[in-house]
Amino acid sequence: MRHPILSLALVPMLFSAPAVAADAMNDLQIAHAAYTAGDIDIRYAHLALALSDNADVRDFANTMVRDHAAVNDAAIALVTELKVTPEDNALSQALVKGAADKRAELMSLEGEAFDCAYATNELAYHQVVNKTIAESFLPAVTVAPLKDLLEDALATFIQHEGHAEHMVAQLGCAS
Repeated sequence: MRHPILSLALVPMLFSAPAVAADAMNDLQIAHAAYTAGDIDIRYAHLALALSDNADVRDFANTMVRDHAAVNDAAIALVTELKVTPEDNALSQALVKGAADKRAELMSLEGEAFDCAYATNELAYHQVVNKTIAESFLPAVTVAPLKDLLEDALATFIQHEGHAEHMVAQLGCAS
């Protein structure tokens, strides 16, 4: 069975690589991909904190660092408790590659151009991550504590998506 991992409509905004679709992932691969996605968003947020002077963008970035670090810390605690090691996989690798390309693009911008690119990326990134968690990861996870962690994280990430959507509108970013 195949699980679409990234929406074809949003991938061009996120990654220069083609859309990723993977065979069914096991719990350890899902845990790795989820952690990787959170770590990537923390890195985007640190970049925003370094490059943006906009108070709203900086506030959002601080929220991303706080919330994604909390989820990743909980994930580390869970895998430590379960005495398992998450498995690297094609999705995690594609996320890392796409993030490197996106960071390079963002680093070439400044001022309002950076703020809009960061905000637009955050909106698209959360849309894809939220869809992936809801439609691919949660139905596939077999370990109850991992499912609980992903469900709690998704509730937070849905709020992030709404916040990012508001930020894009507030900044007047073109669609």
